[in-house]
Amino acid sequence: MIAVDAMGGDHAPAPEVAGAAAAVREGDLRVVLCGDRDVLRAELARAGSGESERLTIRHATEVVGMHDHPGRAFRQKRDSSLRVAFDLVRAGEAHAVVSAGNSGAVLSHALFLLKRLPDVERPGIVTVFPRPLSETERAASGSAEPVPMGTLVLCDMGANVEVKPTMLAQFGVLGAHYDRIVHGHTRPRVGLLSNGSEHTKGTELTRAAHEILRQAAENPDAQFEYVGYVEGSELFRGDIDVVATDGFTGNVVLKVSEGVSQTVLRMVKAALTSTVRAKLGAALVKPALMALRQSIDYSEAGGAVLAGVDGLVVICHGRSDATAMKNAIKAADEDARAGLVDQLARAMKRHHGLWVEPPAAEKAAAESGQGGQPASDRTSS
Repeated sequence: MIAVDAMGGDHAPAPEVAGAAAAVREGDLRVVLCGDRDVLRAELARAGSGESERLTIRHATEVVGMHDHPGRAFRQKRDSSLRVAFDLVRAGEAHAVVSAGNSGAVLSHALFLLKRLPDVERPGIVTVFPRPLSETERAASGSAEPVPMGTLVLCDMGANVEVKPTMLAQFGVLGAHYDRIVHGHTRPRVGLLSNGSEHTKGTELTRAAHEILRQAAENPDAQFEYVGYVEGSELFRGDIDVVATDGFTGNVVLKVSEGVSQTVLRMVKAALTSTVRAKLGAALVKPALMALRQSIDYSEAGGAVLAGVDGLVVICHGRSDATAMKNAIKAADEDARAGLVDQLARAMKRHHGLWVEPPAAEKAAAESGQGGQPASDRTSS
């Protein structure tokens, strides 16, 4: 069963209710809507649905607003729709929480109520971007889609603005195993976002995280390939599957990518309607453009998983519509059936030694007072 915070989004509860009703109609799953019972019953009626064995309501008297302080909301609003949804997961009555509400409050509830997985210092938000297939992938896919697309996993998208090297490396491992479990890549290619691909680039933080990820990938049970630093221009070329970064940078990448994709689509539309000849050509390329637009629409992905907590949590865009909520609920159900949380826990445990003790290179740098600067830099200075 999936617990939905039905009162938290910008346009709640209409999208949450309509999305839940659609998810139940289209799939073999159960949903519990958390929120004001009378309001939700009325909204179900407007959506042409009602309570049933697979679509139920759990009453909550309070709502966590977008401007509520996450910590105070957790302490003071103990009967909020968000808290009730998390309590259902903690009690084992539901398999996942889905919320389009205050993301900071979602994070605080997850940390306080579900706790972190062993060997995880801070959970990270996993975002999935569409990307072109590489030549090898295109040949292997045999896809008949007008615009066959691959996936690019990014972690962290915004949960942690300031991080330590071990946290940054953990985002790479969490992202790699999320990609392996959800997208079926047997050996995902992981990169660490930096301002250049050379090992001398980056910061003390990225250089230390680079060393941890390099050692993690050498583990025979790693099940991923570490390709080193990647630049922003390399993200969507199709040569990598997973990108590790801090939450501040990841959120900037997300917002810039959304803005660029929307702008490009508007520019293409304007160009294809500028002349009579262009309009005639537009009719020929319309199927491909529609497929492209769908592939970069955030509502198709639905939500982002908060990876690293001992429970399944899916965070949706505050402006999510019914389609986005439906897809988030269905994705949460699929992730729960795949045992995503347990598999992530096992993956992190395989690298336990790297999280509890700094790698040798990092310790040596600290002891020499170089603050993690690479040996090649020190000898040349």
